[in-house]
Amino acid sequence: MDSNEVNKLLAGLLGTVFVVFSVGIVSDALFASPAPEKPGFAIEAAEPAEGGPAAPAAAAKPIADLLATANVEQGAAVFKKCQACHSGEKGGPNKVGPDLWDLVDRPVAEHEGFAYSAGMKEFSKGGTEKWTYDNINHFITSPKKFVKGTAMGFAG
Repeated sequence: MDSNEVNKLLAGLLGTVFVVFSVGIVSDALFASPAPEKPGFAIEAAEPAEGGPAAPAAAAKPIADLLATANVEQGAAVFKKCQACHSGEKGGPNKVGPDLWDLVDRPVAEHEGFAYSAGMKEFSKGGTEKWTYDNINHFITSPKKFVKGTAMGFAG
């Protein structure tokens, strides 16, 4: 290879580098984006009302009141939320949560074939605690508050 060919290769390489840098500089000038005054995003949140601490979360309504006004159609509509993780049919399969068929008066954390969380097993007191209407009501209202360490992801 003679020196003339080496000069051509180096000129081609330097020309390519020049074009790439020139395109970068021109595009930066055309599509300039000014830096924000303060980095990040402003997150607006409602200010708490003045005059003391916030009110406590609503407690579960007494189960007797709820049962007195119970309605099959409304219950079926509400149960659709549960069906995302539970089946409600006799002999139904366990899903993310255990089958809920015949739940009332069933021992807590004792459904066959389902692996319960340590928190639920502790709450069951070795299977002596049962799912009463009152227990179900409190658990559905706030699962993580009623059974510490439960794996149930429902917020209540």
